[in-house]
Amino acid sequence: MFKIILAFLVASLISAADAASAFSPARPPALPLAVKSPYVSTWLSAGSAGGNGGYLAGEWPTFWEGQVTGWAGLIRVDGTTYTWMGLPGSLTVNQTAFEYTSTKSIFTMHVGDAVEMKITFLSPITPQDLRRQSLSFSYLHVDVVSLDGKAHDVQLYSDISAEWVSGDRNTVAQWDYGTTKNGVAYHRVWRQTPLQFSENREQGEWGDWYWATDSSNEMTYQSGIDDDVRGAFSKNGKLANEKDPNFRAISDKWPVFGFSHDLGSVQDTVSTLFTIGLAQEHAIQYSGASKDPHSQPSLWKSYFSTGVDALNFFHRDHDRSNQLSSDLDEDVARDSIAAGGQAYLTITSLSIRQAFAATQLCGTPDNTYMFLKEISSNGNMNTVDVIFPAHPVFLYTNPELLKLLLKPLYEIQEGGNYPNDYAMHDIGSHYPNATGHPDGADEPMPLEECGNMIIMALAYAKKANDARYLEEHFDLLRQWTEYLVADSIYPANQISTDDFAGPLANQTNLALKGIIGIEAMSVISDLTGRSHDSSNQTSIAHNYIDRWQVLGVAQDANPPHTTLSYGVNESHGLLYNLYADRELDLNLVPQSVYDMQSAFYPTIQEEFGVPLDTRHVYTKGDWELFTAAVASAETRDMFLEHMAHWIDVTSTNHALTDLYDTKTGGYPRNKFIARPVMGGAFALLIL
Repeated sequence: MFKIILAFLVASLISAADAASAFSPARPPALPLAVKSPYVSTWLSAGSAGGNGGYLAGEWPTFWEGQVTGWAGLIRVDGTTYTWMGLPGSLTVNQTAFEYTSTKSIFTMHVGDAVEMKITFLSPITPQDLRRQSLSFSYLHVDVVSLDGKAHDVQLYSDISAEWVSGDRNTVAQWDYGTTKNGVAYHRVWRQTPLQFSENREQGEWGDWYWATDSSNEMTYQSGIDDDVRGAFSKNGKLANEKDPNFRAISDKWPVFGFSHDLGSVQDTVSTLFTIGLAQEHAIQYSGASKDPHSQPSLWKSYFSTGVDALNFFHRDHDRSNQLSSDLDEDVARDSIAAGGQAYLTITSLSIRQAFAATQLCGTPDNTYMFLKEISSNGNMNTVDVIFPAHPVFLYTNPELLKLLLKPLYEIQEGGNYPNDYAMHDIGSHYPNATGHPDGADEPMPLEECGNMIIMALAYAKKANDARYLEEHFDLLRQWTEYLVADSIYPANQISTDDFAGPLANQTNLALKGIIGIEAMSVISDLTGRSHDSSNQTSIAHNYIDRWQVLGVAQDANPPHTTLSYGVNESHGLLYNLYADRELDLNLVPQSVYDMQSAFYPTIQEEFGVPLDTRHVYTKGDWELFTAAVASAETRDMFLEHMAHWIDVTSTNHALTDLYDTKTGGYPRNKFIARPVMGGAFALLIL
């Protein structure tokens, strides 16, 4: 698989140089291909730090963590074979364009002067339809049409390797081949000895992978050694309709699973559809209110008996799924352009697949959960300070999804399985094991998580018009508010969501979150008929915010601004927690604070954005977007244009990172990639 001859290197370089591919609306650091769940997350590196510039041919697609997920594409035109995806051949197509929307990545290729290919990777997002959203499958759709008006003899090929099955390349893979009653041909591949609820290099070690296409007389299939299967297509334009009987290690002669379609004499457009995906009957181990963990079924199991049934539905559902996704694309494009212009659409449309791909729907229609993996940074589950920056995308698409994300956090704590008085940090140290923290030894972020939970409870209830939700969780919300009252005005030496920057006492921005949380609780008390509590809480919040404006603003600074921590006048930081005041329509913080910060940020901008705070030159993209959402129009546009520029030129080459250097555009550390926090891109759209 990894044998690269000199001729191919030369051909690849020539192809990339000659292609002059146009990227619209930008050339992302990594191009999303199949991006649908924590384990269905395959990308094409594009940045200069290891990528090839965003060309589908000439580089293997990779899992978000960086290892190859072998995915190849060949096309045979008038007897000559070209590569259009991956690294399997010495002659490549000419990529002329790449475009992404919220759900699609679309490549345009020219095969010599003979035919044009339009290759669309669609990872559907259907937030209003949980049955469809529960399926961890993605589409690959290929259109082929004559370029010169003449008819050309065309055969199309694509395969996946067993690398999708496990992060351990020495593990033994097993496979079979079948066809559904509705004529969907599929290769099924799995780990011969599945390890339930286990990961290796972040890949899931259980479940069945499916690679499928339409069955027809013109379709042939084959599994076997990579060079043999691809070589058969290159030589004959078809495959042997044979299954390799020798199950073996993934890296042992690299087993691949191919399909070939003879498209015949092509003049007008001919289309071919493939499906890639993972079926795990049980996806999560969850403790909930009980003392003992139990397995949670994937939600799709409520609708389909087997993985093959789910595959068959998904593959045949392409037209409807494509339409629903296109509708979402149009909504995001229209709303983003209206709110922040083209630069803003560049950001939102790249962020949404990444945010949703960190989630998995489980349970049943009557008792549904949405579980979320803190991808890349540490793998925690339903981390409160990850849900918080991500929550705008869920409120924008369907507020019910935010409720489903918060549900297990309430179940565990209201069930008595967490001993601390403040809000827990996450429901499990590493996905997919949501076994809680009955010892209370989760990462301590007491003020951060209490404020986040109260703010998100009110944000959901207002968007969904669901005051009953607040009544259901009132006792726990009031308990957390008591912590905020005790700690918010002078926060103890503790970490905030920016834990990588270390602990700090009297953090100005963290104090603001707590104060806003108290005011949010006063609204919750009012909505649930507790006027006395509401009056007391709002009185405290207003007292605190008056004192905060003295404690947290740099004295005699020019221009004036808030500090990173009380009394350190030469310090500053992004005041992103101001966003919740505007989101909840509290009007607690005076407009003068908004105006002061809007005037200040342009004075500390770098080429790629505004630093997170004075301790470093790196920034956080999610917090920049929260900050931009409540800034003046001019300052908002500054943030958006810097980030869109960074996306287009950054040297980073993994899925969108939320932590990057504002001066160089590179990684300050090779983490914080593919994280759901980029759902914060939608902060402006929910105001």
